[in-house]
Amino acid sequence: MNDQAGRRRARRLAIGTVVVLALAGMNGPWLYRFGTEKYHQYQINRPEYKAENGKWEIVEFPEEFRQNTIHAALLRTGKVLLVAGSGNNQDNFDAKKFDTRIWDPVKGTIKKVPTPSDLFCTGHTQLANGNLLIAGGTKRYEKLKGDVTKAGGLMIVHNENPDKPITLPAGTKFTGKENGQTFVSKDPVVVERATKVFDEKTGKFLRNDPGLGRIYVEAQKSGRKYETGTQDNYRIQGLSGTDARNTYGIAQKLALDKKDFQGIRDAYEFDPVAEKYIKVDPMNEARWYPTLTTLSDGKILSVSGLDDIGQLVPGKNEVFDPKTKTWTYLPKTRQFPTYPALFLMQNGKVFYSGSNAGYGPDNVGRDPGVWDVDTNKFTKLSGMSDPKLLETSGTVLLAPAQDEKYMVVGGGGVGESAQSSNKTRIIDLKADDPKFVDGPTLEKGTRYPNISILPDDSVLVSGGSEDYRGRGDSNILQARLYQPDTNTFEQVADPLVGRNYHSGSILLPDGRVMFFGSDSLYSDKANTKPGKFEQRIEIYTPPYLYRDSRPSLSGGPQTIERGDSGTFTSQHASTIKKVRLIRPSAATHVTDVDQRSIELEYKVSGDKITVTVPKNKNLVQSGWYMLFVDDDQGTPSKAQWVKVP
Repeated sequence: MNDQAGRRRARRLAIGTVVVLALAGMNGPWLYRFGTEKYHQYQINRPEYKAENGKWEIVEFPEEFRQNTIHAALLRTGKVLLVAGSGNNQDNFDAKKFDTRIWDPVKGTIKKVPTPSDLFCTGHTQLANGNLLIAGGTKRYEKLKGDVTKAGGLMIVHNENPDKPITLPAGTKFTGKENGQTFVSKDPVVVERATKVFDEKTGKFLRNDPGLGRIYVEAQKSGRKYETGTQDNYRIQGLSGTDARNTYGIAQKLALDKKDFQGIRDAYEFDPVAEKYIKVDPMNEARWYPTLTTLSDGKILSVSGLDDIGQLVPGKNEVFDPKTKTWTYLPKTRQFPTYPALFLMQNGKVFYSGSNAGYGPDNVGRDPGVWDVDTNKFTKLSGMSDPKLLETSGTVLLAPAQDEKYMVVGGGGVGESAQSSNKTRIIDLKADDPKFVDGPTLEKGTRYPNISILPDDSVLVSGGSEDYRGRGDSNILQARLYQPDTNTFEQVADPLVGRNYHSGSILLPDGRVMFFGSDSLYSDKANTKPGKFEQRIEIYTPPYLYRDSRPSLSGGPQTIERGDSGTFTSQHASTIKKVRLIRPSAATHVTDVDQRSIELEYKVSGDKITVTVPKNKNLVQSGWYMLFVDDDQGTPSKAQWVKVP
């Protein structure tokens, strides 16, 4: 613990002791009646306590505006987009009740927004024009074993004809050659033509590699007797001639096992001014639980997810061109688990921290490393502690972003594992030989930590749970501020609301942090009472906003080119010690790859502050940012919105 943190903690204990002794000097019955809860409220609302620890406040929307928020993004208008889709609620899904809200945290206003598709478990990222790109979502809810009545699963359709693709409509029947069972497709499928393979040296034709199509099929009738136990080849009914000879299906076991969620291809831009969804071309692959990340050329990479038959997308990644509004496959495949934490580096490559939020094999695509998207080369990084406990961990690019240091926080075992890690791991990607090293430990093993960069460079780490989805009443009602300059945690005020799966946090333009969501499986230690989705918002006001004053910031240009400067006005210009350009968050499932806080060089003259934006387009991606100035006490101004074209 550093000396400053020690003094802070000592002051907190001393203040608390004085109050306890004062109360104890009164009569016992009064103290009893005062009660633990009232004393706690008294304690946390004292000015001295808030100046050291900050304060949490609950925001409860009127009933008609409540929803199960799964995704949240700060818009360039200062409002917050809150997306539920069906909100992990099968009844909502069946009724096509899909929800979105826009909340103004300053005015307190809430607006319902028509939601065109089930954007539950979609992917999203900020675009250069200030819109939010949203892609993927839910086509079908999972069915647990026991709820599945018709045997089914994945059918791989083969097309050995090199001259043409073939399209099979929904309702196509597949009959096994060995088992004699017939299964029916749920959706249409296009199977590409076969590829002719030639000997590289002689040019001699060798073979046709069949085109492949993936489709979900299920038995025509309910019952266990229609299950299959082994792989079989399937004849496709309704085909004749060369199509019948060249096209067939192969399936492994088709059974009454659990059926996973299925994704959609739909993609939209959300316009923060018009406050509506704008449909763009759909992705090539359906995706549920994808990550969207901006690349060096300004295009958006879409990675992983479960496809339209509930299978992990087999490494087929694609990019969105904001100019043409179209999607294109990357030429080579690379596999990741769902919601992988992918960050654009200053050299144009992509850093994968190993953090992810769910589906995928435990031995494929989980090693952290640096990915050259252009060449598809992946360089693994070593030193990660608890490497098998990275699912549901969080990753953040520490401030300032120029240092290219990342922190990986907590995590747990793959799937519904009860294991969790109390580790933080830090890596300096600018080092000659980058390796993960352990940072300060958390008090408890933590899955689903909420992580937000603050304008003073500290990092707020809050919430999470020790077990999968808060089982065993294991939510962690603790918050810590990480100080990157001392590599230490400082305890601050405890949150009032537990946050685990389907929760997140967003830095607001006034320097506060909002928290949303949480989706516990159970509400009791015995895991007998079903959990209830947390619909309340909670706001954390950091200690820096309980000081005597904060620096002002006004005027200045709304647009600053990379490498150029802009001049702003502040009555406290002489006290300014730090300027930060912070990209607005888009958070879901412990994944927020948009967060970054960039250091700006600045000069002061009288009441004027002239700031300069770095030239590196990979460091400063095109888009809208919050500009904060911090004074000599570490107190930030309210943000000014600035666009970097």
